[in-house]
Amino acid sequence: MIVPMEHLLVLATLLFVLGFSCVLVRRNLILILIGVEIMINAVGLVFIGAAALWQQVDGQIMVLLLMAITAAEVAIALALVVHLHQRKQSIDVGLFDEMRG
Repeated sequence: MIVPMEHLLVLATLLFVLGFSCVLVRRNLILILIGVEIMINAVGLVFIGAAALWQQVDGQIMVLLLMAITAAEVAIALALVVHLHQRKQSIDVGLFDEMRG
């Protein structure tokens, strides 16, 4: 491996913490979704690093599966954002606190 595993783990941890703090702090729905994407990319980075370290393709296959799931999640989330924006003319999470059946 060209890059040491410790460096990959530190970078992935920083990315995950940044994404998690973005999810917790932000009120904008799009920025929350970006935070989730950053966290998913951090997990993918760990899978790729582990696959390179142990010279197995399992981690790379997991990342391909992770990317497919992420693409589906983005499509559904953007459709949800468009629907909520049409309904309330805002994407502020604080406005969507009522639950109706």
